[in-house]
Amino acid sequence: QVQLVESGGRLLQAGGSLRLSCAASGRTVSTYAMGWFRQTPGKEREFVGCISQLGVRTTYADSVKGRFTISRDNAKNTVYLQMNSLKPEDTAVYYCAAAVSYGSALATRYDYWGQGTQVTVSS
Repeated sequence: QVQLVESGGRLLQAGGSLRLSCAASGRTVSTYAMGWFRQTPGKEREFVGCISQLGVRTTYADSVKGRFTISRDNAKNTVYLQMNSLKPEDTAVYYCAAAVSYGSALATRYDYWGQGTQVTVSS
């Protein structure tokens, strides 16, 4: 079992930056690939990006490529989502998730989820 807790979400203006954290507990998080997803009301959960178990590989959705960066510190059991040049359309609840295998953009491939943190970007 892995427990995930996201933090760092808040209200900010367009063009700003924000870093979300995902703290993991339970089984060693370094054995899992980690992903970030986001969701707005009435829409399906959207893939943002993912990072491999040792942090060597990352994959991003086209909508965030070049603006968002995922990193991890396995010694701290924490994964980060650095978001720059934020846009109003980035407004969503952001979730981190853990998967056995790296690289999937499908929410169904992730086994553990956090409760989410709200990011609101005003224009």
